[in-house]
Amino acid sequence: MKIDHSYFLGQDVVSLARDLLGKYIFTLKDGQLTGGIISEIEAYQGVTDRASHAYAGRRTKRNEMMYHEGGVVYMFLCYGMHAMLNFVTNVQDVPDAVLIRGIIPTHGEELMLRRTGKSHISKSLTNGPGKVSKALGLTVLDNGCALDSGTIWVEDRALAIADEDVEVTPRIGVDYAGDDALLPYRFLLKTPVSNLL
Repeated sequence: MKIDHSYFLGQDVVSLARDLLGKYIFTLKDGQLTGGIISEIEAYQGVTDRASHAYAGRRTKRNEMMYHEGGVVYMFLCYGMHAMLNFVTNVQDVPDAVLIRGIIPTHGEELMLRRTGKSHISKSLTNGPGKVSKALGLTVLDNGCALDSGTIWVEDRALAIADEDVEVTPRIGVDYAGDDALLPYRFLLKTPVSNLL
Protein backbone atom coordinates (compact mmCIF):
# COMPACT_ATOMS: atom_id res chain seq x y z
CA MET A 1 0.00 0.00 0.00
CA LYS A 2 1.42 3.39 -1.03
CA ILE A 3 2.00 5.57 2.03
CA ASP A 4 -0.15 8.69 2.06
CA HIS A 5 1.23 12.22 2.12
CA SER A 6 -0.16 12.78 5.63
CA TYR A 7 2.18 10.13 7.06
CA PHE A 8 5.14 12.44 6.54
CA LEU A 9 3.54 15.25 8.53
CA GLY A 10 4.26 13.46 11.81
CA GLN A 11 5.94 15.74 14.32
CA ASP A 12 8.36 13.22 15.86
CA VAL A 13 11.03 12.76 13.21
CA VAL A 14 12.97 10.21 15.27
CA SER A 15 9.96 7.92 15.69
CA LEU A 16 9.12 8.36 12.02
CA ALA A 17 12.65 7.35 11.02
CA ARG A 18 12.34 4.19 13.10
CA ASP A 19 8.93 3.46 11.57
CA LEU A 20 10.27 3.84 8.02
CA LEU A 21 12.72 1.00 8.61
CA GLY A 22 11.33 -1.96 6.68
CA LYS A 23 9.19 0.15 4.37
CA TYR A 24 9.70 -0.17 0.62
CA ILE A 25 10.93 2.70 -1.54
CA PHE A 26 10.36 2.75 -5.29
CA THR A 27 11.33 4.95 -8.22
CA LEU A 28 9.97 4.93 -11.75
CA LYS A 29 12.36 6.56 -14.20
CA ASP A 30 11.94 6.34 -17.98
CA GLY A 31 9.33 3.67 -17.43
CA GLN A 32 11.73 1.50 -15.43
CA LEU A 33 11.00 0.46 -11.84
CA THR A 34 13.60 0.07 -9.12
CA GLY A 35 13.12 -0.32 -5.41
CA GLY A 36 13.97 -1.96 -2.15
CA ILE A 37 13.48 -2.18 1.57
CA ILE A 38 14.76 0.71 3.69
CA SER A 39 17.45 -0.87 5.85
CA GLU A 40 19.30 2.13 7.28
CA ILE A 41 18.03 5.60 8.07
CA GLU A 42 18.94 8.67 10.11
CA ALA A 43 16.78 11.40 11.67
CA TYR A 44 17.66 15.12 11.60
CA GLN A 45 15.67 17.30 13.97
CA GLY A 46 15.49 20.68 12.30
CA VAL A 47 16.56 23.86 14.01
CA THR A 48 17.62 22.30 17.34
CA ASP A 49 19.94 19.66 15.84
CA ARG A 50 23.50 20.80 15.19
CA ALA A 51 23.89 18.01 12.62
CA SER A 52 21.00 19.38 10.57
CA HIS A 53 21.41 21.68 7.57
CA ALA A 54 18.68 23.80 9.17
CA TYR A 55 20.27 24.15 12.61
CA ALA A 56 19.46 27.46 14.31
CA GLY A 57 17.02 28.32 11.52
CA ARG A 58 19.63 28.41 8.76
CA ARG A 59 17.78 28.87 5.49
CA THR A 60 19.59 28.86 2.16
CA LYS A 61 18.92 28.07 -1.47
CA ARG A 62 20.45 24.65 -0.85
CA ASN A 63 18.27 23.64 2.12
CA GLU A 64 15.08 25.56 1.31
CA MET A 65 13.23 22.31 0.55
CA MET A 66 13.63 21.27 4.20
CA TYR A 67 11.15 24.01 5.12
CA HIS A 68 8.51 22.61 2.79
CA GLU A 69 5.57 20.69 4.20
CA GLY A 70 6.56 17.07 4.79
CA GLY A 71 6.18 14.50 2.05
CA VAL A 72 8.72 15.73 -0.48
CA VAL A 73 12.27 14.74 -1.38
CA TYR A 74 15.22 16.86 -0.28
CA MET A 75 18.25 16.09 -2.45
CA PHE A 76 21.66 17.63 -1.94
CA LEU A 77 25.19 16.95 -3.14
CA CYS A 78 27.78 15.69 -0.67
CA TYR A 79 31.39 16.51 -1.57
CA GLY A 80 29.99 17.95 -4.78
CA MET A 81 29.40 14.49 -6.25
CA HIS A 82 27.14 12.20 -4.20
CA ALA A 83 23.40 12.89 -4.34
CA MET A 84 21.81 12.27 -0.93
CA LEU A 85 18.17 11.20 -0.62
CA ASN A 86 16.18 12.71 2.25
CA PHE A 87 12.48 12.73 3.08
CA VAL A 88 11.17 16.03 4.45
CA THR A 89 8.85 15.52 7.43
CA ASN A 90 6.66 17.58 9.77
CA VAL A 91 4.59 20.64 8.87
CA GLN A 92 5.65 23.57 6.72
CA ASP A 93 8.49 25.69 8.14
CA VAL A 94 9.59 22.94 10.57
CA PRO A 95 12.68 21.59 8.76
CA ASP A 96 12.85 17.99 9.94
CA ALA A 97 14.14 15.30 7.59
CA VAL A 98 15.36 11.73 7.41
CA LEU A 99 18.34 10.55 5.37
CA ILE A 100 18.01 7.22 3.59
CA ARG A 101 21.38 5.54 4.15
CA GLY A 102 20.72 2.04 2.87
CA ILE A 103 18.22 -0.20 1.12
CA ILE A 104 17.97 -3.89 0.30
CA PRO A 105 17.22 -4.17 -3.44
CA THR A 106 14.02 -6.05 -4.30
CA HIS A 107 12.98 -4.67 -7.70
CA GLY A 108 14.98 -3.75 -10.81
CA GLU A 109 18.27 -5.16 -9.59
CA GLU A 110 19.73 -5.43 -13.09
CA LEU A 111 19.03 -1.76 -13.73
CA MET A 112 20.63 -0.87 -10.39
CA LEU A 113 23.75 -2.76 -11.43
CA ARG A 114 23.92 -0.82 -14.71
CA ARG A 115 23.41 2.52 -12.99
CA THR A 116 26.16 1.83 -10.47
CA GLY A 117 28.58 0.04 -12.78
CA LYS A 118 28.56 -3.09 -10.63
CA SER A 119 28.67 -6.63 -11.95
CA HIS A 120 26.68 -8.47 -9.28
CA ILE A 121 24.30 -7.91 -6.40
CA SER A 122 26.03 -7.57 -3.05
CA LYS A 123 25.56 -5.66 0.18
CA SER A 124 27.87 -2.93 -1.12
CA LEU A 125 25.47 -2.05 -3.95
CA THR A 126 23.20 0.11 -1.81
CA ASN A 127 24.80 0.35 1.64
CA GLY A 128 25.47 4.07 1.61
CA PRO A 129 23.35 7.16 0.90
CA GLY A 130 25.15 8.10 -2.33
CA LYS A 131 24.87 4.51 -3.54
CA VAL A 132 21.13 4.44 -2.77
CA SER A 133 20.44 7.51 -4.89
CA LYS A 134 22.55 6.26 -7.78
CA ALA A 135 20.92 2.82 -7.78
CA LEU A 136 17.44 4.37 -7.70
CA GLY A 137 18.30 6.82 -10.49
CA LEU A 138 17.89 9.92 -8.32
CA THR A 139 19.80 13.18 -8.70
CA VAL A 140 19.55 16.71 -7.35
CA LEU A 141 17.08 17.35 -10.17
CA ASP A 142 14.59 15.29 -8.13
CA ASN A 143 14.72 17.81 -5.28
CA GLY A 144 11.15 18.68 -4.27
CA CYS A 145 9.54 15.65 -5.86
CA ALA A 146 6.44 14.53 -3.93
CA LEU A 147 6.79 11.22 -2.12
CA ASP A 148 3.42 10.00 -3.32
CA SER A 149 4.11 10.82 -6.95
CA GLY A 150 4.59 8.49 -9.88
CA THR A 151 8.36 9.12 -9.76
CA ILE A 152 9.18 8.17 -6.18
CA TRP A 153 7.02 6.68 -3.46
CA VAL A 154 7.06 4.61 -0.29
CA GLU A 155 4.96 1.52 0.36
CA ASP A 156 3.99 -0.27 3.55
CA ARG A 157 3.97 -3.98 2.76
CA ALA A 158 3.37 -4.98 6.39
CA LEU A 159 6.97 -6.01 7.07
CA ALA A 160 6.99 -5.82 10.88
CA ILE A 161 10.39 -4.88 12.31
CA ALA A 162 10.70 -5.76 16.01
CA ASP A 163 13.01 -3.73 18.25
CA GLU A 164 15.37 -6.68 18.65
CA ASP A 165 15.91 -6.61 14.88
CA VAL A 166 17.07 -2.98 14.94
CA GLU A 167 20.45 -1.52 15.86
CA VAL A 168 20.27 2.05 17.17
CA THR A 169 23.45 4.15 17.04
CA PRO A 170 24.68 7.73 16.68
CA ARG A 171 24.67 9.09 13.15
CA ILE A 172 27.63 8.76 10.80
CA GLY A 173 29.92 11.59 9.75
CA VAL A 174 28.51 14.33 11.99
CA ASP A 175 31.38 14.77 14.45
CA TYR A 176 31.15 18.54 13.93
CA ALA A 177 27.79 18.52 15.76
CA GLY A 178 29.25 18.31 19.27
CA ASP A 179 26.97 16.54 21.74
CA ASP A 180 24.31 16.19 19.05
CA ALA A 181 26.66 13.82 17.20
CA LEU A 182 26.01 11.32 20.01
CA LEU A 183 22.23 11.29 19.65
CA PRO A 184 20.84 7.79 18.89
CA TYR A 185 19.17 8.85 15.65
CA ARG A 186 20.48 6.14 13.29
CA PHE A 187 18.40 3.01 12.79
CA LEU A 188 19.87 -0.04 11.08
CA LEU A 189 18.21 -3.34 10.21
CA LYS A 190 20.47 -5.99 11.74
CA THR A 191 18.40 -9.11 11.00
CA PRO A 192 18.49 -10.54 7.44
CA VAL A 193 15.27 -9.66 5.64
CA SER A 194 14.86 -13.29 4.64
CA ASN A 195 14.27 -14.02 8.33
CA LEU A 196 11.60 -11.33 8.56
CA LEU A 197 9.50 -12.05 5.47
